[in-house]
Amino acid sequence: MGGRVLKRRALRIHQHSEVPLYVFTLAAEEVSQVADVARISRDDAGKLIGYQRPEKKQHVKQILEYLDSDEVLFPNGLILALPKSVRFRSSPGPSSFDGLATSGTLEIPLPESDAEPRPAWIVDGQQRSLALSRTRRTRLPVTAAGFVAEDIPTQREQFLRVNTVSPLPSNLVSELLPEVWTPLPAKLSARKLPSALVDVLNQDPESPLRGMIKRASTGSDKRGAVIADNGLITAIEESLNSSAGILFLHRNLSNNTTDTVTIRRLLITYWSAVRETFPNAWGLPPTKSRLMHGVGIRAMGRLMDKVMANVDLNTEDPILSARGELSVIKEQCHWTQGRWPELGVNWNELQNTPRHISTLSNFLIRVYVQARASAS
Repeated sequence: MGGRVLKRRALRIHQHSEVPLYVFTLAAEEVSQVADVARISRDDAGKLIGYQRPEKKQHVKQILEYLDSDEVLFPNGLILALPKSVRFRSSPGPSSFDGLATSGTLEIPLPESDAEPRPAWIVDGQQRSLALSRTRRTRLPVTAAGFVAEDIPTQREQFLRVNTVSPLPSNLVSELLPEVWTPLPAKLSARKLPSALVDVLNQDPESPLRGMIKRASTGSDKRGAVIADNGLITAIEESLNSSAGILFLHRNLSNNTTDTVTIRRLLITYWSAVRETFPNAWGLPPTKSRLMHGVGIRAMGRLMDKVMANVDLNTEDPILSARGELSVIKEQCHWTQGRWPELGVNWNELQNTPRHISTLSNFLIRVYVQARASAS
């Protein structure tokens, strides 16, 4: 191992035969020399990068104030993803191994300059690591647990798992799920496909929702991202998991496969028809259009199950057909002004609550079903 090397006494924990786990200490000033933070974002091609949420300045400030106080006890450790280039040298003698761990020395290569990338990544403890890098107690020892994993998918999986007790922002979890391919808890697994479909809707050139969905990786300059992803994810999840859902029909439970090609076409067709049916309410911030609000997305998502059951995707213009179906509710909708007389609320009083979602959904479905029955 050439170049600069940081050596620390460590324990190699025997948990996984192929992924070494080490427990060691770092001085506060060494954390930023060894590890960096993989912020969640997307590259120019739309590929997801990183997994960490943005810095919480107030949280970091509070930790820093404590670290700089007179008496400090800081048992909160860090979890690091280490490079394969680390080396562990066991201590000589039989006492170095007790059946659970081996004592020895961990050698971590360091960059030659600040311009070079750090060898490790922070998987858990990014706010603590930022505070440690700024404290005046530069030699404060802190505990670290490190596992060898250079690939981002493994780091994302561990990131999701270690944050299940103190919940991560739901939109951050949802956006990371499609990038994790190892088995997940049932609750997380159920949102994986819906989140992937939302990614498609946000990036597909044919999607009417392209660039309009606000995700954890969305930059602050994306003014066109007016739809919160959680509402759309939940709408898709409901349709996929309910036997009455239109998307449920494209799941084969016997062999656990899903026709995502048809689902993509169906979603793009429906939301294109919604855009063309309500052009004046489309693309506005949710404060100016309840169609773009969580309550509107959820209600229109439930209406989709009824509407698309009557649309043949194999016709020459399925969007036109879906528009015809939606036309029967158009005059009953008040997304940007006025009052919903049947609901007893003004347009901007509708909120993303279970009661309002249910009330609006039931009303739209009732109007649609009754109109079709009258026309037949």
